Amino acid sequence: MLFLVAAIGCAAWIYLVGFHGGFWMTSRFNDLVAPLPEQGRPDIVAVIPARDEAESIGDCIRSLLSQPYAGHLSVILVDDQSSDGTAALAVAAAAAIGAADRLTVISGRTPPAGWTGKLWALKQGLSRIEERETAPTYVLLTDADIVYSGDVLSRLVARAENGHLAMASIMARLRCESFAERFLIPAFIFFFQMLYPFSWVAREDRTTAAAAGGCLLARWTALYEAGGIDAIRGSLIDDCAMGALLKSRGPVWLGFSPDVNSVRASKTFDDVGGMISRSAYAQLQYSPLLLVGTIVAMALVYLAPVYLALTGSGDTRWLALASWVLMAVAFQPTLRYYRRAPLWGFALPLIALAYLMYTINSAYQFYRGRGGMWKGRAQANLSGFR
Repeated sequence: MLFLVAAIGCAAWIYLVGFHGGFWMTSRFNDLVAPLPEQGRPDIVAVIPARDEAESIGDCIRSLLSQPYAGHLSVILVDDQSSDGTAALAVAAAAAIGAADRLTVISGRTPPAGWTGKLWALKQGLSRIEERETAPTYVLLTDADIVYSGDVLSRLVARAENGHLAMASIMARLRCESFAERFLIPAFIFFFQMLYPFSWVAREDRTTAAAAGGCLLARWTALYEAGGIDAIRGSLIDDCAMGALLKSRGPVWLGFSPDVNSVRASKTFDDVGGMISRSAYAQLQYSPLLLVGTIVAMALVYLAPVYLALTGSGDTRWLALASWVLMAVAFQPTLRYYRRAPLWGFALPLIALAYLMYTINSAYQFYRGRGGMWKGRAQANLSGFR
């Protein structure tokens, strides 16, 4: 029996490393192309939903409006009932770099039933664009904690134009400074890539679709023809829902760039765990059966190899050790991207156990009516489960 468990774990890692879209080779997807000629750069309107983002909104606005982009770039900030002066700080940041005329601030309204807070804020920003006489070629949906550097926006647009894409999205490099961040954040990206292999996202013959909500460049006509934000109004994992929506209208791309960074601090395990728990059960479609299946699968793939490598014998031990080594090797590109030591790879089973606990907590919070909690709002819909 123990040999069978070890064999299943080893087979799983052979498949994941060798046949699962090369998901773990992070450097493959850091491949933005050179900018277009200046006269060929289309108009962009960026929409930023912001709720109590005083710590980061100034850096976000300055970095975005300072991008060396030859086309017209403007920003709509939807201030989602902030109580910390977010809107005033954004206006001051734009004025400080002489770009006040390219920033529009909207006072957000309370989300109606059936809408998550972020998507309702985006809806209000996109509605303002619809009022314009001329629509932009692209809308950039970005978060208030994202800071841009270099000429990344020009290169992202070139990627979209050259590939005639409905969407091009960049997975922001998350802050990784506190011990909690160093322990949990690289694995967050690793697990995301495992769920949504970026190479499969880009393939038109695959149904796999995803995006990164921190930096999502959408072709305006594709978004409009797909039904707009209204089509995904209640989605808690809004970025992946948006990726699927836009992939229905054309090819999409998801990748990395060190020039797109999140400055949101998660100093404690509660901070990072809250981010994980907010959407983990939604990822499982709020299904108790899928939750049980996930617990069993993670035990077989991540936990059993360590236990059997330390306590087993003979072929069982060797298979378990092979699994542990394979997962450590697969984790290396993500660790390098986050400038973490290679030995962190052998801690992946322990990190996976933490993620499993946060996933269980996500289900618990959902059934308490506190699912999808974000800045005072419980956004997961429980009504269909009562």
